[in-house]
Amino acid sequence: MAISLRRAFSIRNVLLIRSSALHSREFSHLISSDYGVCNSEARRVLTLPAIDFIRESRRGFAKGRKSKDDSAASSVEVLPDMGPTIKSNATSQMEAAIAALSGELTKLRTGRASAGMLDHIIVDTGDVKLPLNQIAVVSVLDSKTLSINPFDPTALKSMESAIVSSPLGLNPRVDGERLIAVIPPLTKEHIQAVCKVVMKSCEDARQSIRRARQKAMDTIKKLQSSYPKDDLKRLEKEVEELTKKFIKTAEDLSKAKEKEITS
Repeated sequence: MAISLRRAFSIRNVLLIRSSALHSREFSHLISSDYGVCNSEARRVLTLPAIDFIRESRRGFAKGRKSKDDSAASSVEVLPDMGPTIKSNATSQMEAAIAALSGELTKLRTGRASAGMLDHIIVDTGDVKLPLNQIAVVSVLDSKTLSINPFDPTALKSMESAIVSSPLGLNPRVDGERLIAVIPPLTKEHIQAVCKVVMKSCEDARQSIRRARQKAMDTIKKLQSSYPKDDLKRLEKEVEELTKKFIKTAEDLSKAKEKEITS
C-alpha cells in the first residue's frame, strides 16, 4: 500500500513538473517573441517572485507567532502576596490566646495584693450588673492590703457582697466610703490547687495557639497550586516561629504566676 501511494505521488509530481515546465516555456516563448526577452530572463522573472513570496510568507508567519507569544506573556496574572495576611490573622488569634491567659491568671488569688485580682468580680447594683473595675478604683496599700473606692458610695454594700461571694476568700471591711480587703496567707492545699489552675490555663492557651497555627497551615496548603513552593515553605517556617514565640510567652506568664503563688 505504501509503495503504491509513493508511486502515485511520484507520477503526480512528474506531471506537475511537466505542466509547469510547459507553461513556463509557453510564457517565455511569448515574451521572447513579443518583447525580445530570452528564455533565461523569462525564467528569472517567473522564479524570483515565487521565492520572494515564500520568504515573505515565512517572515509573516514568524512575526505572527512572535506576537502571539508576546501577548500571552503580557497576559500573565500577578498573584497577590498572601503571606502578610496569613501571618497577621495567626498573630491576632495567638495574641487573643495570650490575653485570655493573662486574664485567667489575674483572677487567681496569691499571697500578694494585686489591683487586677478583683477585675473579674461582677457587682449587681440593682439596675445593672457591671464588673467591679468599672464602678470603683482598686489600689494596693501594701503587699497584703487592697483599697476599693467606689465612684458611687451607695454601691458600697453591693461591692462588699460581691467580693465576699467570690472564690477569692476575701472578707473586706467598710472604712468610711471605701472597702479595705486584707489578703490572707495561702495554705499549702490552696497553693497546690491554684498551681493546678495555672497549669490548666497555660495548656488551654497552648491549644489555642496551636489551633491558630493549624488554620494558617491549612490556608497555606490551599495555595500550593498557585504559588511557588519556596515562598510557601518560607511562610510555613515564619508561622512556626510565631507559634514557638507565643507558646514561650504563655509558659513564661504561667511560670511567673506560679512563682508569685509559692513565694
